[in-house]
Amino acid sequence: MKVARFHAPGDIRIEEAPRPEGGLVIRVRNCSTCGTDAKIYKHGHHHIAPPRVMGHEIAGEVVDTGERVQVIAAIPCGTCAECRRGRMTVCPNQESMGYHYDGGFAEYMAIPDKVVAVGGVNPIPNGVSFAEASVAEPLACVLNGQELARVSDGDDVVVMGAGPIGCLHVRLARARGAARVFLVDVNADRLAKAAALVEPDAVIDDDAIAQVLKLTGGRGADVVITAAASGAAQEQALQMAARQGRVSFFGGLPKDDPIIRCDSNLVHYRELTIVGANGSSPAHNARALDLIATGQVPVADLITHRLGLDDVLEAIALVSRGEAIKVTIEP
Repeated sequence: MKVARFHAPGDIRIEEAPRPEGGLVIRVRNCSTCGTDAKIYKHGHHHIAPPRVMGHEIAGEVVDTGERVQVIAAIPCGTCAECRRGRMTVCPNQESMGYHYDGGFAEYMAIPDKVVAVGGVNPIPNGVSFAEASVAEPLACVLNGQELARVSDGDDVVVMGAGPIGCLHVRLARARGAARVFLVDVNADRLAKAAALVEPDAVIDDDAIAQVLKLTGGRGADVVITAAASGAAQEQALQMAARQGRVSFFGGLPKDDPIIRCDSNLVHYRELTIVGANGSSPAHNARALDLIATGQVPVADLITHRLGLDDVLEAIALVSRGEAIKVTIEP
């Protein structure tokens, strides 16, 4: 079978590999790409010991039964103190598909037993395509973030970052009852492309703090989500949050530059809540599939490019250049 293997930064090769046998094996039908794949290609990752088959947004069919399934990316251990408390997203023993185990940029892949043990293989509902199901993994992460930030009825929500994650945040915020959703990005072309699909109530590409305050009559936003790896966005988020607002640091910062300036008095006097968001749990993945299946969060139109496995480098390049919303690989 054919696979796309990471060997070193800047070195992903299309290679032949033996088809896996024994245990749970799936025929991969779609494995979508994300910004993390682009970062791994450029810089590598400390959890990846090459060679490794990449790809973690996985949907396919079980070889023995033909059952259509979506597979989680982040694998909690299921037994530690955090997992036993239901906090699987912060499991200290968490592993990942495409990092610790060969992922979905392959025609076939073996599903580790520990994925099955934590309920990480989800049946795809009728009417949901493999491509849509592959987007359940990033949507699950978005769902975790919005639950932690308590996005709810009547909220004014700001989403900073108009990539695929930002688009999913806009749509999920609407599904959760947000009154208005504003989309922010410094890249005007990317912002326009995203806005044409998800139709936020306003788009902002400059002077974000002033624009949000103007749109909210000086009050600020109830929820601000930084769906970008930007320290500047995190600093701005604190300044545009309303009293008792919630700020989600959804996008992590580069490991060599993770420190921001935080006006502690803003947090203190406005009674702000700052929350992180780290991936998703198996339960989030199952609920994300339901959101897609019921039409509450449409995702099909966010898949702007479909490429074959031989074109995985082009897929990663499209993501890196910001020329696509969602790129999916169809092995």
